[in-house]
Amino acid sequence: MNSRDSSLKSIRLDCISNTIKTDMSSEEHFQNSVLRPIIKFQNDLLIAAFLNFSSKYKNVFFELSTEKKITYIENALAKDSKFRNSLKDAVVGLFTVEEYNLYTANASALNKRMLGIIKERLISHIQLLTERGPTT
Repeated sequence: MNSRDSSLKSIRLDCISNTIKTDMSSEEHFQNSVLRPIIKFQNDLLIAAFLNFSSKYKNVFFELSTEKKITYIENALAKDSKFRNSLKDAVVGLFTVEEYNLYTANASALNKRMLGIIKERLISHIQLLTERGPTT
């Protein structure tokens, strides 16, 4: 393993090792061993990216009810490919070469898992997003 790969693995949080089971599909194993730790590590960056995205659209998000904020997050991830790709890039950029090769072999399914985790993480931080408010 080269030094980049070693460095990347050393900074990841090993917070979900108990969710790795032997009867998992390869996609589920990749999700739990690679995607979740990276997304958790990138949490502050993902929140900052969402706040920046929201501020570009006249801060409408901050005026919405909680239910509509959830819909806003879902729509942002579903409909804005530029924003969605920037979030994916924040995760993929922390893959090792081996992980990247596994990812590219099944990118479509893994992207769905990745964006689902990111969506749930943003939704679970709605209060924080509201308190931080628009970035200027």
